[in-house]
Amino acid sequence: MYGSYKAVTDDTDRTEFRKTEKKYKLYYDQNSKRKKQPKQVDLSEVLDFKSFLDSYHQNGELPPEIVVADCRFDRPVFGLQSRPGFYFIPGALSVDEQCRWIRDSLMSFPQPPNRTNHNAIYGPISDLFVAAKERKVLVEDENMPAGLDSGSNGCVGNVDACRWSFCEEDSVLSRRSCKSVSASVLLRKLRWSTLGLQFDWSKVIADSAFFAFAIPRNYNVSLPHNKIPDELCQLAKKLAAPAMPMGEEFQPEAAIVNYFASGNY
Repeated sequence: MYGSYKAVTDDTDRTEFRKTEKKYKLYYDQNSKRKKQPKQVDLSEVLDFKSFLDSYHQNGELPPEIVVADCRFDRPVFGLQSRPGFYFIPGALSVDEQCRWIRDSLMSFPQPPNRTNHNAIYGPISDLFVAAKERKVLVEDENMPAGLDSGSNGCVGNVDACRWSFCEEDSVLSRRSCKSVSASVLLRKLRWSTLGLQFDWSKVIADSAFFAFAIPRNYNVSLPHNKIPDELCQLAKKLAAPAMPMGEEFQPEAAIVNYFASGNY
């Protein structure tokens, strides 16, 4: 997926992942006269692991294709006979854990030096979720000269990062000539943040009428970064344990958090 790239022209050029993603993506009926209505998605080929878990607890029975992985774990881990290396952990996170990680995904994970999709334009943005709650606006200081690297973190050597700052909504009304964007809009447009080693997403696909290719993307170890939070590391190690060889432990160094608005998928 991240190697050499050629233009995708039809389904024959798509990876199996992309084909499946397209098949189960949420589509809307554009011909509806009412408010746009989601189209029905055929889920007949989707595996219902919740029903498998219920059946397993009730009588120990599973469909022929479904197996229980032989691993030391605190709950059943399901696999597929025809897909070695596939593992499904039902109820991997409790409701409380889900709420905790959602909260951290909004308040902690986008914090610099972690990078987000906003870095390329606005530089690092601190306390975006708090600013959105307080209805603040991100404003550009036109008196500050433009920097050369709006993607790096910190103001030293990165003037663009200092060009933008949060202001009260009322104070922005008197500065109509300056560029501004509300924190709530930025929060809605937040698409990803990266933890640990920072991945370089800035490489652009080169395209022409004759060819297309992607300059290889990789982790940029020179970018400032914090280690992945210890509790998240422990969670990753725990959930990866069924897939690890005996005696080996998963060592997380980097992660990406994706954000999806209601109706995206």
